[in-house]
Amino acid sequence: MNNEEDENYMNSNPLYSKNNLLQDPNQSSESLSISESDLLSKQHTLNIPNQEKMNISINNNKENQENQVIEKDYEILADYKGNDYLSFKLILIGDVSVGKSSLINRAIKNTFQSGYSPTLGFDYFNYYIKINDKILKLQIWDTGGQEIYQSIVNNFYRNSSFAFMVYAIDNKESFEHIDNWLKEIKYKSSPDIKIFLVGNKCDLTEERKVTSEEGKTYCKNYEFAGFYEVSAKTGERAEEILVNAAKVLLNDFSDYQSVKNNKNDEIINENDDNISARSRKENDSHSKCC
Repeated sequence: MNNEEDENYMNSNPLYSKNNLLQDPNQSSESLSISESDLLSKQHTLNIPNQEKMNISINNNKENQENQVIEKDYEILADYKGNDYLSFKLILIGDVSVGKSSLINRAIKNTFQSGYSPTLGFDYFNYYIKINDKILKLQIWDTGGQEIYQSIVNNFYRNSSFAFMVYAIDNKESFEHIDNWLKEIKYKSSPDIKIFLVGNKCDLTEERKVTSEEGKTYCKNYEFAGFYEVSAKTGERAEEILVNAAKVLLNDFSDYQSVKNNKNDEIINENDDNISARSRKENDSHSKCC
């Protein structure tokens, strides 16, 4: 081939690329228009086989999925039939139409019905959960917010271990009425009752009338066990408030048992000391009698 034929052949043959020509010592570097960074990038890409690149992509996806998986430290026991459990009474209180019934149905049954249907008097649910090898039975009483049912609802304040005070973030009055519900709890239930302040309907961002900061401040001022904004409609944090309530109750029970055991130990030690003192006194009397 003459020079012109050689050049035509090289231009038409894909084997003669600029990368190949770069390795030709006779080829002038000035005739190449590819930058060094482009070459390095292409070389790095070419050096990775397709299968290896696919494996890298799969591994990255697996790592992302593993990071997103959060192991639960509890187990919901939907069909529990045993008798070995700790039982606690919980109540939901708040104004009408704040979504108490919708919230508890979403948390327990994962169901939601649009439209307002008032609770007539009260509703009742059992909720079993296992935490740290302990099984808890939460007896949840959903109370009606209408005044005509207050005489009935008052009976459910007694012996309650936990209360959810619920308001709606799109209803300022329901938040302002929390003061009244708090007085009811303090007056009619145990002074040691634990309370969560719950702002429902957090999905209604554009209709919000109560800020998150207002809820947090109220919770902090009255030293409640927790504050949550939830949505019965979307299910956001609905189950979480029940799980965390169970954890609070279990910790409180464990602390109570610890104190109780310490008091029993003190009583036993005191009895042992009294017995020892009586024994010494009897021995002394016997030694003096003869």
